[in-house]
Amino acid sequence: MDKYEVLKQYFGYDSFREGQETLIDGILAGRDTFGVMPTGAGKSICYQVPALVMGRITLVISPLISLMKDQVSALNQAGVHAAYLNSSLTFAQYKKALALAAQGRYTLIYVAPERLLSEDFLQFALQAPIDLVAVDEAHCVSQWGQDFRPGYLKIAEFIDRLPKRPVVSAFTATATKEVREDIVDLLQLQDPVISATGFDRPNLYFAVQSPKDKYAAVKKYLELHEGESGIIYCLTRKVVEEVCARLRGDGYPATRYHAGLSDEERRQNQDDFIYDRYPIMVATNAFGMGIDKSNVRFVVHYNMPKNMESYYQEAGRAGRDGQSAQCILLYGGQDVVTNQFFIDHNTENEELDELTRQVVQERDRQRLRKMTFYCFTNECLRDYILRYFGEYGSNYCGNCSNCLSHFEETDVTEIAKSILGCVRQCGQRYGTNVIIDTVHGANTAKIRQYRMDENVYYASLAKVPTHRLRQVMNYLMLKEYLAVTPDEYSIVKLTDKSGRILQEGEQVVMKMAREQEPSGKRSGAEKGDRSGKKKNARTPGGFVLDEREEQLFEVLRRLRGRIANAEGVPPYIVFSDKTLAHMCIVRPSNREQMLSVSGVGTFKYEKYGEQFLETVRDFVRNYRRDEGPDSLGAVDFSSLDYDVVQDYEEWDG
Repeated sequence: MDKYEVLKQYFGYDSFREGQETLIDGILAGRDTFGVMPTGAGKSICYQVPALVMGRITLVISPLISLMKDQVSALNQAGVHAAYLNSSLTFAQYKKALALAAQGRYTLIYVAPERLLSEDFLQFALQAPIDLVAVDEAHCVSQWGQDFRPGYLKIAEFIDRLPKRPVVSAFTATATKEVREDIVDLLQLQDPVISATGFDRPNLYFAVQSPKDKYAAVKKYLELHEGESGIIYCLTRKVVEEVCARLRGDGYPATRYHAGLSDEERRQNQDDFIYDRYPIMVATNAFGMGIDKSNVRFVVHYNMPKNMESYYQEAGRAGRDGQSAQCILLYGGQDVVTNQFFIDHNTENEELDELTRQVVQERDRQRLRKMTFYCFTNECLRDYILRYFGEYGSNYCGNCSNCLSHFEETDVTEIAKSILGCVRQCGQRYGTNVIIDTVHGANTAKIRQYRMDENVYYASLAKVPTHRLRQVMNYLMLKEYLAVTPDEYSIVKLTDKSGRILQEGEQVVMKMAREQEPSGKRSGAEKGDRSGKKKNARTPGGFVLDEREEQLFEVLRRLRGRIANAEGVPPYIVFSDKTLAHMCIVRPSNREQMLSVSGVGTFKYEKYGEQFLETVRDFVRNYRRDEGPDSLGAVDFSSLDYDVVQDYEEWDG
């Protein structure tokens, strides 16, 4: 089969997404490849399709058990022989899977990087016909990446030991220019075909809020988004426990996930979330990588993460089906302190030498500052994220809280002069709070102790609210008129640009919010106000459904749930919401029409197609019999009974 036949038969798609075909063609031509694609853009297709075309063995190096299980389960459901080799298997299971792999049973084998140089796996690999090595989450190879994993440094050595060098492909969703260069170098990619489709996720709405009561803000948000599935990320296990307990007490179907739970409880809670038994997950950052749950409608960060890479990766778990989703960050000053503590007491980099460890720690502090600036900027939030990753837009997206707020251009030159002058006058010896308290005229013990009440700029901005002073201070840091030292004391320093304001009289103009968007307000894209259909139409998978189609969607969703329960797989593994929504629009009546539905391939049609076809036919017959949409309310579609799918073969692993 060629690449198009594989794409249709196994994955049910008629065409490739942006960037996929470039990488697939590179692999099939025998060239190394490097794909930088946002979450949900279909990175796995880029190595799964070539693996099936080439037909021998593709090794997929993956960092997390959950990621491996999810992809192997989806492949097996699509009729592809795949397995994973990791610590979740018993010794007997691992040996059996390895023996079957040696017999050529599997086309794709997922393996953790730490296992590559183990004696038994290496013995298998030296004899196996390996055509392709695909490195997923490739940013883990870089010490400057947010998820550095020393095991990834073994990949190049493993490849060097193979009798014949396979094609090597690397994939990541979040990597700065420096990390990308590191990936190419450390994985020793040879003249790779590179496809960077960009980091933008237009369907995601971004917002930053600073509520006095974070839990009240979360509760209000959930009231406005009843029935939706989402993730609430917290910085610490303690906060996870508190938030989850309060949500349950208030009647919300929430579960929890953090490293302090037993393996069994984490597995059970993760399954409860994936299967929608508990559609709200409260978790630390230990949860999420490799969880391909397509119907996550919101990601709320109860605390600010430590860097933009982590934030965008976690926020990107919303809206993987292409439907509008919301990413809300609840900022509080304590978040900075907590993250700084984690950086100062990081035990993950103990394998590094002292000099390298200090450099990594300084980079972590720099990234924390840039994450903090995100929480204070009045510019377009999407543009801030994209600029962080080296992309530049128009500074207006129309789908973030800042772009949907009302701003006015404000001259803050005099405020900036006083702040910079205060820093210079005190000899650049103090932190942000001392400087702000000084210019505002605070009469505190610390100000008197430091004799800052004698500073010439003391009380010079007494009439300016402290929150406005902090906004200007953050803006000056963002634009590099000020800097802070990379140590735990964070002393404010002047920069080369400071003189432009102090000596040269450069004007400082920044956006100031006149009116913030009400909390929980939906973006225009969610309302469907540009769709031409009813204002509150549902849009699963990016398809806007009318009332009739919504009814059919619910019928198909219930059928999918019964099949998933019978087979012990998550519902989206059977068919995604996007596929069901497209099915509602097409309303197929025969095999050919069903195969035209996005996400329905030959193998899945043979397993499920007739059941879904019969469901659609029954729906259409009932709809016509009751003479159109005016009588839809009289039809009880939930009473329709359908047989569940027959038993299927489970591949080992």
